[in-house]
Amino acid sequence: MENKTGNTGKQLPEKKFKAGAVIATIWRNETSKGSYASVQLERRYKDGETWKSTGSLRLNDLPKAALVLNKAYEYLLTNENFQEKEDSIAIEEIM
Repeated sequence: MENKTGNTGKQLPEKKFKAGAVIATIWRNETSKGSYASVQLERRYKDGETWKSTGSLRLNDLPKAALVLNKAYEYLLTNENFQEKEDSIAIEEIM
């Protein structure tokens, strides 16, 4: 499957999930071994008249980040184009 590109020729994201100013963006990455997904998390803010983004989150952003990351995870699990082979997934136990 090919990467999506817009009118400018830039790669477009596969999907975006937004809650307030927090956005999780799913990118499709193509390699010779197939495609895989990466997820970018950012918070948008306005500095004067200019919109900027940061990876730094405030306390009130944390529930929104959890929500958009959960949605991205659900999307990737239900989209067969992004399902990774079990042996390539690193599992970390959280206590």
